[in-house]
Amino acid sequence: MKKNILGLDLGTNSIGWALIELLFEEKIGTITGIGSRIIPTPQDVLGKFDSGISISQTAERTGYRGVRRLVQRDLLRRERLHRVLNILNFLPKHYSESVDFERHLGQFKKNTEPKLVYTIGENGKHQFLFMDSFFEMLNDFKLTNPNLLTNGKKLPLDWTIYYLRKKALTDKIKKEELAWLLLNFNQKRGYYQLRGEDEGTDSSKLEEFHALVVSDVIDTMEKNKLGLTLYKIVLENGWEFIKPSKTEVDWKGKVKEFITTTEINEDGISPKKDKEWKIKRTFRSVDSEKDWIAIKKKTEIDITKSKKTVGSFIYETLLHNPTQKINGKLVRTIERQFYKDELNAILKAQIEFHPELKNIGLYSACIEELYPYNEAHKNNIKQRDFIYLFLDDIIFYQRPLKSKISLISDCAFETKKFIKDGKEQIQPLKCIAKSHPLFQEFRLLQFVKNLKLYEREKLVSGKMLFEVDITNEFLSTEEDWEALFNWLNDRYEITQKQILAYSKFKLKEDKYRWNYVEDKTYPCNETRNIFLSKTAKIKEIYPSFFDKKITEDLWHILYSVTDKIEIVKAITAFAKKNELPPEFINIFSKLKPYDKDYGAFSAKAIKKLLPLMRIGSHWNEETIDKTTKTRIDKILTAEYDEKIKNRVREKAINLTSLNDFKGLPLWLASYIVYDRHSEASDIAKWKTPSDINDFLKNEFKQHSLRNPIVEQVITETLRVVKDIWIQYGQSKENFFDEIHIELGREMKNPADKRKRMTEQISQNENTNLRIKALLSELKNDGIKDIRPYSPSQQEILKFMKKGSINMKAGKIN
Repeated sequence: MKKNILGLDLGTNSIGWALIELLFEEKIGTITGIGSRIIPTPQDVLGKFDSGISISQTAERTGYRGVRRLVQRDLLRRERLHRVLNILNFLPKHYSESVDFERHLGQFKKNTEPKLVYTIGENGKHQFLFMDSFFEMLNDFKLTNPNLLTNGKKLPLDWTIYYLRKKALTDKIKKEELAWLLLNFNQKRGYYQLRGEDEGTDSSKLEEFHALVVSDVIDTMEKNKLGLTLYKIVLENGWEFIKPSKTEVDWKGKVKEFITTTEINEDGISPKKDKEWKIKRTFRSVDSEKDWIAIKKKTEIDITKSKKTVGSFIYETLLHNPTQKINGKLVRTIERQFYKDELNAILKAQIEFHPELKNIGLYSACIEELYPYNEAHKNNIKQRDFIYLFLDDIIFYQRPLKSKISLISDCAFETKKFIKDGKEQIQPLKCIAKSHPLFQEFRLLQFVKNLKLYEREKLVSGKMLFEVDITNEFLSTEEDWEALFNWLNDRYEITQKQILAYSKFKLKEDKYRWNYVEDKTYPCNETRNIFLSKTAKIKEIYPSFFDKKITEDLWHILYSVTDKIEIVKAITAFAKKNELPPEFINIFSKLKPYDKDYGAFSAKAIKKLLPLMRIGSHWNEETIDKTTKTRIDKILTAEYDEKIKNRVREKAINLTSLNDFKGLPLWLASYIVYDRHSEASDIAKWKTPSDINDFLKNEFKQHSLRNPIVEQVITETLRVVKDIWIQYGQSKENFFDEIHIELGREMKNPADKRKRMTEQISQNENTNLRIKALLSELKNDGIKDIRPYSPSQQEILKFMKKGSINMKAGKIN
């Protein structure tokens, strides 16, 4: 029998291939063709791929496009504000005349972009429009700083905005001034932060930003290993630290910014202390790129402590310290809610002074102007007011994130049917989130069912046996398996050492092992463990509270709500419904969001499989799906059904009653419910090269894999197969009998593993360079028989260095 076998070797930038003709019975083969295709990929892209960074060749262009979108949205908000303020007649005349309200609605006319606060006077010079308010501000400064305006000193006109932001909270301001404030808030909206975006820091360390006066600098007259002089820095609050420096440190009396890192005990509150009972605290200079979270929190704390709005906080600071730099110093990046609260307070005060803001007719005209064709949205907001329109609909409107459900894998078992364009369509269901309580139980049941215990060496009848399966000695009954499952169900993760120490086993690692990777940690029920651990100190909540419904309801809130404010509202409503204490709200509203990882099956499929996999008291025949129960009845009674294959009946031959259909392994449960396990549900076969062409043109969409390197390799592989088929097979149907594929290391490994490998390679290279340098120093010192480039001597020195480190760490007696 003759076979045509194609072998492919896939790498990141090349595809090797060989086509052989094999006489199977005679075991004789000839090479019909051999070659390779080079994929033209830039070296920098390949390097990033090997480092675990999946980057598109168009990433730079995509970044620029993202910036353009942000600018476009900012301009769109300004245009919408112009249209509303024009209807209210709040815009100054010179400004509104420069805005197009007929064709390009809300946009500036061509070659014009005037300043709202400056107009052209009779002398042709720019004049500040709100001099009255400026002089009012000037009187404030004369009272607090009488010497400030001497010797011809002047105050910036632009500071008037901060005075108006304070004044508008209580007193009437002009409508043009209010328009200035609104357009100013449109530019500085603050940082909108989703849940968990700033929670990636180490919980065992507290990083804080401080700006403190240096009270003293003391030269210790000592030097470090690098020859730098050590100076003791004493801060105004009594803190001290050592700073190495080449030159004299002239900091005394100056304000210096630091990031302090304080080590925290396991209780998560109290700081660790050294042998002298001083708090373990380190100091480093500020890096605005890395330390922005700490800087942001410090700024927010200062504003909150002042009990003022952002504008008032800035103005009061300027009154007492006019030299204070504002942007980047006094106020840095802060949460959007601070600005939103301030503008809300301003509008609530000004609505009492400006009747236009209470006019229902004007409000209706504004929403008609903004939404002439969107009847649904107009009806939704027509009962609102101008405060809502300015705050939530224009200035602080946040576009919802696009749904990425299309990127979630399809379930291999379940589909849904729907009608589109008069035709019935079939679409696979999306896979379940790994953090879902159903998946957590499903995964743990698989882990328990596949668990085996082995004795490394065992003497039986005078004969030494190795790797003896002793699982049945410890887990012989259904109750034993259920107890193990219950124990693991409350845990976050498990290791071999922990499972061997289980009360039923009490085994030692040197004599026993499990069948999983020995030095690897495996997940248990992470979701349930988090709920139990977070409520352990709340007296009103017992573990029994978290039944299946409560657990799933709470998980759904934590998984689906991304906004930091909305999560508090949702958790509060949940706590009120279930009569839970305030501590519950405080704890669960601060939980880190779940990772967006997904399993291999949909929730619908898992709900059908779980009833057959559960054990002991967790099993209930009432939870078995009706269709599944009908299939089980036919399997038990041997009734013919074309949908039940013979292989399923053979695999279930030992199941003689309904009670036997529990504690089943996944593969058997899959056969019983779906008539298959790992077999593909819909096998596609290409009979001719044109089928590959059709697939590439119509079905294989660009960027569908989210990894440009892998996508390019797959595309080129299909083209190679097509070309070989045409060249050597003359496009005959079913030309290839077999296709064997070998993946390169870079293609096999996931991104995180490629990253670890790259880091390890870099670390090894640095170690080798240090060892060579050390050997060269020894040779220069006159020590004989030293060869810096000798691999054997390098290994000896590495071993000696490692042993020295272990001795210092107390690992060697």
